[in-house]
Amino acid sequence: MFEVFRTSRADKTPPAPVAADTSGVDLRSAVQSISKQASNMGREAAEVRGQLDDTTKGAERQAKALAALAEQVRSVTQAQEEIGGVVAGSRDAVARARQAVEGVGEEVGGIVDTLRNVASAASEITQIALQTRLVAFNASVEAKRAGDAGRGFGVVADAVRELAGKVESSSKAIMSTVGELDSRIDALSREIRSQSPAKAAEQGAFQRALADLETGVGSITSAAEHSREVCTGLNAQMSEIEGEMRKAGSALQATFVRSESFLKVSEHLIEVVAECGIETEDTPFIALAKEAAGEISALLEDAVRTGSIGEAELFDEQYQPIPNTNPPQHTTRFIALADRLFPQVQERVLQADKKIVFCISVDRNGYVATHNKVYCNPQRGDVVWDTANSRYRRIFNDRTGLASARNQRPFLLQTYRRDMGGGKFVLLKECAAPITVNGKHWGGLRLAFNF
Repeated sequence: MFEVFRTSRADKTPPAPVAADTSGVDLRSAVQSISKQASNMGREAAEVRGQLDDTTKGAERQAKALAALAEQVRSVTQAQEEIGGVVAGSRDAVARARQAVEGVGEEVGGIVDTLRNVASAASEITQIALQTRLVAFNASVEAKRAGDAGRGFGVVADAVRELAGKVESSSKAIMSTVGELDSRIDALSREIRSQSPAKAAEQGAFQRALADLETGVGSITSAAEHSREVCTGLNAQMSEIEGEMRKAGSALQATFVRSESFLKVSEHLIEVVAECGIETEDTPFIALAKEAAGEISALLEDAVRTGSIGEAELFDEQYQPIPNTNPPQHTTRFIALADRLFPQVQERVLQADKKIVFCISVDRNGYVATHNKVYCNPQRGDVVWDTANSRYRRIFNDRTGLASARNQRPFLLQTYRRDMGGGKFVLLKECAAPITVNGKHWGGLRLAFNF
């Protein structure tokens, strides 16, 4: 990309003797050659500068993405630590549940003993009832033998026998129910109390469930610890990467700044050649820009003189954002005047040469009230299309834009990449000439053209 600095083999050959009257021609050729090489150097420098700018922006985007990722990893690490705390609490809860269940098992064992006591008492009641029935039966027989004297006693004996029969039936029912409860509660007691970790097959279903729960909690703990270790390692690696990217970004930024010196050298050479009075490929465009700037200046001065606009309105810097525009558009108090006056000059210059890309008038802050008609399309909501085709009412305050807007020398030549949106760029040269109103600098006329 620096080939413009090399001298060709033909250049190394000693120049042939020339007649004195051809010295002017040789000088002109030499100057034109310098101008062309300076132009090529500017083109290469602008391309390199643009690529450096793209790389720097890409590195910045990657750094931001990496920082966001690092923050997410830190969040995951924190979440894993919280999971570890919750899991530890769960493990304690399972232990407490096991203790509680063991206590219930002991209580159930007590209930089993109580039920057995009840069954024993019911059995005794049954025996007593049976004996009562036998005694009542014997009493009834004796009462019948006693005749009328024992009739009343016989009625009582029959009633006692009948009552004893009911007591016996109830006692047997109680014994049956208690036996069934005893069987079920005894099974439950064994189920709860069975906790032989060495013999899983001998464990009860409840104890197996608790054991499975403890195993699951342990697995979660191990997974959380492993994940935390991995995240910690990632954090360390990403910190190193962030540091390297910051160094690379700084180096790119320094290179980007240095690349501008090449661009400035080429632009200065082009200007020096143009100022020496020898015509180059840039001369016609310089003349057009200066002429157009003079016409715009005259139109604005006439507008102020006739009262079409006040000087305060013409130099308005209170840019009002237009809602829902991307790229952002703005209005000022002089846009109506610009829409009415500027096109007659800008459109004529645009048609003057097929190499001309645009001709616009900007204020000292790079604000474009009215662009060429081909670029004055209402926005569609498609940022790529709008960037390329809706370029009016916008502020171009980049390096090139501000330099052209604030230049007060007779002309300024620059080389740069024009952003057309969607990652597309065009390499252009630009000549800017100052626009003044009654001796006061208003802005500049920007004339861009292809190499």
